[in-house]
Amino acid sequence: MKKNRVGKEQAIISIRHFCAYQERAQQEVRDKLYELGMTKPEVEEILSDLIAENFLNEERFATSFAGGHFRIKGWGKLKINHALYQKKVSAYNIKKALSSIDDDDYIAKLQDLATKKWATLKGERGLGRMAKTKAFLHQRGFEPALIQPIIQKLFKPGS
Repeated sequence: MKKNRVGKEQAIISIRHFCAYQERAQQEVRDKLYELGMTKPEVEEILSDLIAENFLNEERFATSFAGGHFRIKGWGKLKINHALYQKKVSAYNIKKALSSIDDDDYIAKLQDLATKKWATLKGERGLGRMAKTKAFLHQRGFEPALIQPIIQKLFKPGS
C-alpha cells in the first residue's frame, strides 16, 4: 500500500529524522523512501547524500545492531548474522560487526544462558535436560562447537 507521494524536500527532512532517531540499514531507508513515493533515481540520490552527510553508515549500523542484540537479547553470532543478512547488510559489514563482539564476553554470555536454562529444567533428567539446554542455546544462535563443552561441564551423570 503506497502513501500519497510527498515532495522530495519533505522526504529528505523525514528520512533524516528517521536516520537520526536510530541507526538504520540502507535497505530500511531505501524501503522507507519508496513508501514516501520517491522514484528509483531520487532514492539513490538521497541515499548518497545521507551517506555523505553521515546520517547513514551501514558499518556503524551493523556493529550497533550486533552489540545490542548480543548484550540485550542474548543472541549468538549465528542468529545475528542471519538477522543482518535479512536486512541486506553486506557480508563485509556483517563480518566486521561480529568481530566487534568480545570473545570472552561471548563465552561468558553463553555460559550464563546455559546455566540459567539448566537450572529451569530441574524436573528433567540427564540427556533430556542436556538436549533441551542445547536446543535452547542453538535457537539463540550460538555455535554447536561452543555449546557442547559448556553442556558437558553442566552435565553430571545422575543429575
